[in-house]
Order: sequence, then C-alpha cells, then structure tokens
Amino acid sequence: MTDWVDEFRETIDQATNRLLLIPNERSAIPNAEGKWSPKQIVGHLIDSAANNHQRFVRAQFGDDLVFPGYEQEAWVEAQHYNDESWSQLIQLWRYYNLHLCHVMSAIPVDVRRKVRTQHNLDRIAWQTVNTNEAVTLEYFMRDYVRHLQHHLNQIFAAL
Repeated sequence: MTDWVDEFRETIDQATNRLLLIPNERSAIPNAEGKWSPKQIVGHLIDSAANNHQRFVRAQFGDDLVFPGYEQEAWVEAQHYNDESWSQLIQLWRYYNLHLCHVMSAIPVDVRRKVRTQHNLDRIAWQTVNTNEAVTLEYFMRDYVRHLQHHLNQIFAAL
C-alpha cells in the first residue's frame, strides 16, 4: 500500500496515546468560547469517519464522487459527546479509523486513481476542489486524513 496510509495508521496510534493522557474532566472543556471541547472534536471525527466510510465504499461502484453532506454542528450537538466516556470515544475513534485504513488499503490502485469529472468536493471536501476540476478517490481519501490531522492538531495545540 501507499506510504500515506501507513502514515495515517501511525497518526492514529500516536494520537491515541496522546488523547488518553488528557484527563476526562479536561476533555469536556471547550478550548475557547464558542468552540468544541476535545470530546466534541473527537465526536466530530467519529461522525466524519462514519460519513466517509460509506463514501469510500460507494465510490468504488460508480463513476462519480457525488455524496450527501451532513450538518456537522447539529450532529455533534444531537449526540451529546460531552456526556460520553472519554476513553470509549477515543477507542471508537481509533478502531473506526483503523478500519478505514484497511478499507483504503483494499481499494485497487486503478479505482483510487480513476479520474472523476462529476463530484461535489466543492461542498463536502475539507480542502475543496472547484466543481470543474477533475478529482480522484485518492485525493478525497487523503483529504479525509488531512482533515483528521487538522482537528487533532487543534486538540493538542490547546493543551
């Protein structure tokens, strides 16, 4: 498999160890007024994993990368992540993303790198792509990893 999936797996392992060092009480405190707490950020990353899991699988059976979006703020609020066990949230996040590493690794190279002209990555990607620009599933998967790393950096920078 590609180096970036191995790096993703390493990110998961290292972040898990660092996240577990954050006390449960601290994990529920927002980093700033109007911002998410570490629990809510990890919850958002779980939501992102759930949404992108089905996107990565579905993309293998079609010629486009057009997927439904989701309302991130509403999802985090509706699930009351601050009331969850910190260690259980971390483990769910960890194992879901390790599964996504497996999914990414299992997608054939020609499918990952197939150029797609129809997409809505101008609306659902973290680093958006102009609607007229062709993209690949590999770009979208790497974008998922960059998004995850961005949010982990938010958690660790605030501590």
